[in-house]
Amino acid sequence: MLKRFALVVLATILLAPSAFAAEKSILVFGDSLSAGFGLAIRDSWPALLGQRLKGQGSAWSVANASISGETTAGGRSRLAAAIKQFRPGVVILALGANDGLRGLPVKAMRENLQAMVRTAKASGARVLLVGMRLPPNYGPQYTADFEAAFRAIAKTEKLALLPFLLEPIALDAGAYQPDGLHPTAAAQPKILDHVWSSLGPLLG
Repeated sequence: MLKRFALVVLATILLAPSAFAAEKSILVFGDSLSAGFGLAIRDSWPALLGQRLKGQGSAWSVANASISGETTAGGRSRLAAAIKQFRPGVVILALGANDGLRGLPVKAMRENLQAMVRTAKASGARVLLVGMRLPPNYGPQYTADFEAAFRAIAKTEKLALLPFLLEPIALDAGAYQPDGLHPTAAAQPKILDHVWSSLGPLLG
């Protein structure tokens, strides 16, 4: 009887979803800046993150569910499914750039981001919120409100915040593809190092 009980327990452990396994998945949830627009997938910073973790012998893996052109509204509509699929222990939330470039209301962007943060937290995942900045031609009030939204969410939700994804290359024109918006393959390691500075502590 005891032997049979032990076998049942072992089978349950092996077949049931493992919380420990889930904690070893990092979900990158962003737009074209994280999807690797214009690049080979292996050259994008999320792919380089996966390579770095593997090279370190880490048990963490990376799932990149970023989509070019994604807005916070689009991300909000699909995050729950992505979390169910990948069961991440850490979510890197890097959306908002397309809201800003389209001049969408900052209030709506903030509400969408906050809803996604809470969805991720409810699943048990830790969240790294990645912010963005806009060029000055969008007007001082809009750009200030846009940037402040990320800080406000991080403060309210007590999150790790990377204020500006492209900070290491922001003033380097040579770090961008001909469209002037998307970083080159050569710039991806710099972006990864920047993300790593805030991500590392979340990985324990």
